[in-house]
Amino acid sequence: MKTTTIRLYSLDYNNVKTYFAAALFILGNLVLPQLCHLIPQGGLTLLPIYFFTLIAAYKYGWKVGLLTAVFSPVLNHLLFGMPPAGVLPAILLKSVLLAVVAGYAANRFKRISIPVLALVVLAYQFIGTLGEWAMVGNFALAFQDFRIGIPGMGLQILGGYLFIKYLVYK
Repeated sequence: MKTTTIRLYSLDYNNVKTYFAAALFILGNLVLPQLCHLIPQGGLTLLPIYFFTLIAAYKYGWKVGLLTAVFSPVLNHLLFGMPPAGVLPAILLKSVLLAVVAGYAANRFKRISIPVLALVVLAYQFIGTLGEWAMVGNFALAFQDFRIGIPGMGLQILGGYLFIKYLVYK
C-alpha cells in the first residue's frame, strides 16, 4: 500500500482561513448529500454528510473539521429537512467523532494512506454506533451504517484518499 506524505495544517479559530476552509467544506457537505439523495436510499447507503468532514479534519485539523461536523448536518436539516430531526443527534455525534479522530490521525501519522483512513472511518463508526445505541436504545437501528452504509464508508476511505492526495495536495 502506497503512503503519501502531504502538507497538513492545524488552523486555529483566530485564523480567517479556518472559517473560509470550513465554509467550503460545509458547502460540499450541503451539495453532495443533495446529489446522493437523487439515488433511492442514497443518503443511507453513501453516508455523504461525512465526506467533506473527513477531508476538512484530516487536511486542515480538528478545528476546521469540528466546524464542518457541526454546521453541515444542522444546515442540511434547516435547509432541506434532511437529516430528519430524530436522527440529527446521532449524526452530529458521529460527525464530531469523525472530526476528532481524523484530526488526531492526521496529526499522529503526518501522512495520508488508505489504511489510516480506514482506521479513522472504522473508529468513528464503531464509537458512534455505541453512542447511537445508547441514545436510541435500539442496536439494529444504531448498527444501520454497518448494515447498509458500507458503500459510503468505502467512498469516505477511497474518495477521501483520492480527494486529499490529488485535489487538496496540489
